[in-house]
Amino acid sequence: MKTQTLPTRRSIVVGALALPATFSIGGMAGCQGNSSLDRQLVFSSLAAAEQELQRLAAAKGLTSGTVWNWDQTLAHCAQSIEFSMQGFPEPKSKLFQSTVGSAAFGVFAWRGRMTHDLAEPIPGAPLLAAGDEGVVALERLQNAIAGFQQWTKPLQPHFAYGDLDKAQYELAHAMHLANHFSQFNVIS
Repeated sequence: MKTQTLPTRRSIVVGALALPATFSIGGMAGCQGNSSLDRQLVFSSLAAAEQELQRLAAAKGLTSGTVWNWDQTLAHCAQSIEFSMQGFPEPKSKLFQSTVGSAAFGVFAWRGRMTHDLAEPIPGAPLLAAGDEGVVALERLQNAIAGFQQWTKPLQPHFAYGDLDKAQYELAHAMHLANHFSQFNVIS
């Protein structure tokens, strides 16, 4: 298994130059609905994301700034983590992954925050059912996180970012969860 390090200053600069092309291609990170509710959460680990997940899951009600409901969001986030272990159904080309995709990941890692289309499914992923029961979706995401944390086999390339080591994948998952969870807040 190839060990990768966090991006160098040169790769971040190259990534920043490539980023406009990344977003013009569309759907790069797989999931941007603009909304007035964006708490701009930042998680650097799945443990931090799990704390917010539990807080939101325990709420009597949530406000939302996204097209997907809470259950669909949980299922989508679970899919992403599951695919990192099983393989993504429709990966972008190796050229895309090694250029635009890895540059975008480098910029996100440098910023500590991901932004992506919050209403676009992962390419090739099963459709998200609108009526999934919350307990089932929550349990699925919790199981995906636990499975990833215990995973000792090689991880599959991210459909857009390409090869990531376990630490990079955890950061990618944590940033992905933060971006989605930022669109929900507890009703007081």
